[in-house]
Amino acid sequence: MNASTAGEPRLAAADFLRTHHDALLEDWQQAVLEHLRGQVPARAPWLIDHMPELLSTLADAMESGPEALDEHLERVHAAARLDEGFDLGDVAQEYALLRRCILHRLEAREQPLRTGDLTRLEETLDRVVTRTMTFFWTMKQRTLQTLNRMAEATLDDPDMETLLERLLTRLMEAALTVDAAAVMLLEGDALMVRAAVGLGTQEVKGARVPLGRGVTGQAALERRPFFIRSAATDPRVLFAPLRQAGLRALYGLPLLDGERLLGVAYMGSRTAFAFSDSDVLLFHAVAERSSAHIAQTELHAREHAARKEAERSLALLDSLLDAVPVGIAFLDPDLRYLRINGLLAALNRKPAEAHRGRTLREMVREGAADPIERAMKQVLELGQPVQDVLIEGPDRGGLGYWRADYFPVRTAEGVLLGVGGTVVDINAYKRAEAALQQAIAFREELLAVLGHDLRNPLHAVNASAFILGRARGLDDASLRAVDRIRKSSARMARMINDILDFARSRLGGGIPVTPERVDMTELCQGALEELQVTYPERPLALEARGDDLWGHWDPDRVSQVLGNLVVNALQHAKSDTPVRTTLSDEGPDVVMRVHNEGDPIPAALLPRLFDPFKESSTPEEGASRRSLGLGLYIVHEIVQVHGGSVHVESSLEHGTTFTVRWPRVPSRPP
Repeated sequence: MNASTAGEPRLAAADFLRTHHDALLEDWQQAVLEHLRGQVPARAPWLIDHMPELLSTLADAMESGPEALDEHLERVHAAARLDEGFDLGDVAQEYALLRRCILHRLEAREQPLRTGDLTRLEETLDRVVTRTMTFFWTMKQRTLQTLNRMAEATLDDPDMETLLERLLTRLMEAALTVDAAAVMLLEGDALMVRAAVGLGTQEVKGARVPLGRGVTGQAALERRPFFIRSAATDPRVLFAPLRQAGLRALYGLPLLDGERLLGVAYMGSRTAFAFSDSDVLLFHAVAERSSAHIAQTELHAREHAARKEAERSLALLDSLLDAVPVGIAFLDPDLRYLRINGLLAALNRKPAEAHRGRTLREMVREGAADPIERAMKQVLELGQPVQDVLIEGPDRGGLGYWRADYFPVRTAEGVLLGVGGTVVDINAYKRAEAALQQAIAFREELLAVLGHDLRNPLHAVNASAFILGRARGLDDASLRAVDRIRKSSARMARMINDILDFARSRLGGGIPVTPERVDMTELCQGALEELQVTYPERPLALEARGDDLWGHWDPDRVSQVLGNLVVNALQHAKSDTPVRTTLSDEGPDVVMRVHNEGDPIPAALLPRLFDPFKESSTPEEGASRRSLGLGLYIVHEIVQVHGGSVHVESSLEHGTTFTVRWPRVPSRPP
């Protein structure tokens, strides 16, 4: 002691602790956080917990003696540290840091402590450390023993209810004040007691409590522990058996799997109004272990269900793969077979089982691997399907053909798992295609016969009839016979033209037209004059309305349309009535109307009037059907090619009128 401080009063340790209370706590907390090196978040709310009260009791003990130390405070602090996962060394270190912080503050002051206070402070701290460490170690050993016994209860893999009851039984064996315990699991929007031991076991098992109701439902909703001092009298306890058993202390806490609520566990005592810190700590350990087992059991149940569903799905997939008349396979990104059905395996000439894990090139028949591999690699690179891949190869002594489609196989999250493929045998299609080509060739030959070989003799017949009709000396019967020959030959010529046009429209890509600028009046006048020669006894009238009846049309096709419509009208009109053709200027269109008097067209026939080979009506049983031919179908096709339209109106009062709209400029190219 130097001269400058010899006459100054010395500082009492109790006063020092009270004066520097907050500063010491701040120093200590910072030192602990540095010691833990980021193991806990900064300013953790539980870290400071009981230290303020400990400093206060240290100050009281310096004045009143060691009896002032609160032993309960030390047990609570030890229990809290054990619950947070501290080990014995961590607890000792935090007390050592507190001692160091106190000494550093004392060294920084020039005023010394009273004689003997530093020694008493050290002894008091040693007493606190010893009792805390002893209690911590005792609780840890007790907890470990209980957990070991709990682990033994799981060795035979019991069901969930049995396991939970065993865990609760271990708790009651370790905590003598516990007379009842139960686990309630969340099912929908309520908690149900799934396991219970002790008082009220049979009465409460299976009972349900809605979330938010009672003390357990509220604890589950708020996810925090609860404590009731007298369960027998507290109205928040909804289970009557617990009240009737005369329970006092009731403690419970939610069971959590991370952030997911599993349920609530509680324990009760008939003798104690409060549980000891060690019992509460032990109950937390049991609850934590129960939560882990519940979560694990649920996980196993989900895995088992998923495995069963996967097995069922695979069985269905295998059944489907074997049943469909299409070859199907799935390959991984390395183009190794994962699954293949029997049909495709047969095409590869190897068993389906032999494909598993083998590469594409190992299994596909010679000559077919290159196009398949190119298509599959394209699917894997671009993630897009590749369709209509033609595969050729030897088959049954000849050349075989198959069509394949390949597509990416992904998970629900979009992860590419590999490539799938379907293969269809198109040998029958190829044979049909070859037969069709032969039929088309035959059709072309037939059309040539119709177009050339039949027309030449028909022209000769028509010319001969014309010459005979002008010969002198023929009687009336002969003239009528010549007239019939001329009409029949003209009709045959139109029929040949219609057949040729029908073949072109249905099989040859449409009726060809060559538009040019022409006068519709002149075209129709010429066509009617030719028809008048064939039908001299029938009046064929033409009326043109408007000054501009010009447009771009194929003149031969326009004449063919008018000829088919007029001949159709002559066939169905009354023999003593004319057939009238009217041309009208209607802006962008020239409208042609062909009208005749006679029986109306049956209503049932109107919707299919322009179909080829239709029948005029439904005949009586035993009667033959009469076809209306191809004339109107050809009319419709020619008008369509010109971008126009044709429709018919038919009634008994007004007769039958075909209306054709001819756009002056075709709306689409021929």
